[in-house]
Amino acid sequence: MELLQLQYFITVARLEHMTEAARSLHVTQSSLSKTIQRLEEDLGVPLFDRTGKKLRLNAFGSQFLQRAERALFELEQGRQELRDMASPEYGTIELAVTTASTLPNILRAFRDKRPHVQFHVQMVHTERMTTLLRRGEVDFCLSSPPVQEDDIECQIVLVDPILLAVPQGHRLANRSQVLLTELRDEWFVGVKKGYGARDFIDQLCQSAGFEPKFVYEGDEPARLSALIEAGVGIAFIPSSARNPRDPICYLQIEEEQLVRQIALCWHKSRYLSRAAQEFREVVIEYFRSTSDEMKGTTARW
Repeated sequence: MELLQLQYFITVARLEHMTEAARSLHVTQSSLSKTIQRLEEDLGVPLFDRTGKKLRLNAFGSQFLQRAERALFELEQGRQELRDMASPEYGTIELAVTTASTLPNILRAFRDKRPHVQFHVQMVHTERMTTLLRRGEVDFCLSSPPVQEDDIECQIVLVDPILLAVPQGHRLANRSQVLLTELRDEWFVGVKKGYGARDFIDQLCQSAGFEPKFVYEGDEPARLSALIEAGVGIAFIPSSARNPRDPICYLQIEEEQLVRQIALCWHKSRYLSRAAQEFREVVIEYFRSTSDEMKGTTARW
């Protein structure tokens, strides 16, 4: 059994499509197919059910995939550890987030400490984060809500109040508080279903007896302020994402203590480079400072 066979098998297993897998691996489809066939011959069992050009991982393949991913995970950890020993000042931190609103300040603070370390950031749904962490494809996740899994360490870094944001001139703009039931006929802007914040808001509104009506659903929460300002809709915005320069009014939800928890998550078995450990310290310190500032702001309301 060869390492290349495992790498090819994992790619085909994840995509369940030979052509797409060959394109992803930058090899010919015939070469990929022969490699998978040799692996199946070595193992003595078929790993896929084949119907024409379609592939579907069978029971043998599903079981073997867990072992293959774990083996490559350990090899990748070893490679990262050696790279860290050879060039501790360099490297890349892989990060997945459910919201990017806090990233600029965090990355700026870390870059001041480690100017030669690069970043690769992807925005994903909460359920996708567990997969990325287990595959070893990311060092950390900034998740809201926190990821609840036995093999994933999750540290709550911020408890963030959620406010209602409305444009100036809105019927609620001069209010400081509002009941959820008063929002029944409003149009909302927000992120798509699948993001933790959106699912939480949907459940909350449903408990108040109505289904929120969304005129805009996107992937990037940072765009919501412009839509609110333009009068397209109103939105639930975390307190930490407020920009005092925006012509937007913020209201508390009267009968509910709405908060989101932001957590920094990492796989318990993943090797963390020195840079990654320092990044974790920067994130924790950033949110500690943010929390102190928010407490001061709340005290002035």
